[in-house]
Amino acid sequence: MDEVTLLSPDGVAIGVRSKEAVHTTDTPLHLAFSCHVLDQDGRLLVTRRALSKRTWPGVWTNSFCGHPRPGEDMIEAVHRRAQYELGLEVTDVTLVLPDYRYRAVDASGIVENEICPVHVARAAGPLSPDPDEVAEWAWADPSEFADSVTGAPFAFSPWLVEQLPQLRELGVV
Repeated sequence: MDEVTLLSPDGVAIGVRSKEAVHTTDTPLHLAFSCHVLDQDGRLLVTRRALSKRTWPGVWTNSFCGHPRPGEDMIEAVHRRAQYELGLEVTDVTLVLPDYRYRAVDASGIVENEICPVHVARAAGPLSPDPDEVAEWAWADPSEFADSVTGAPFAFSPWLVEQLPQLRELGVV
């Protein structure tokens, strides 16, 4: 079981705990990351979380998310998770929202409480998603996708709903 880095309110590492023990109805603040992947045509990779996921099962979200292991370089963690979750090599990993932070509660009562720097990357090959992580995936036109998220935010992960407008404002998707 992977461990996650616990954080103080000001973002300083204060300990580690197993990922399984952290995600509860009283989740402590911890470190994570999000990544939005673009292809050579500028389309955005969106994924639908596997129905077996503990939080937000079956909702559409960004390309992938994860937690850096304690002491792991964030960019290395992004590469590791892209390979694990999507079977995908990524290039040009760029930090675009370094201070993104959110807290959200899913329908089961499980809390996400993360400082979650957001990255954008380029796909460097075909996908082979892990079905335990991803139920479906699609390459979407960013503008059309943003319209979908705006029109039906309940169908998407709360972090995607918050991140996408910021990414559009920055002109990265």
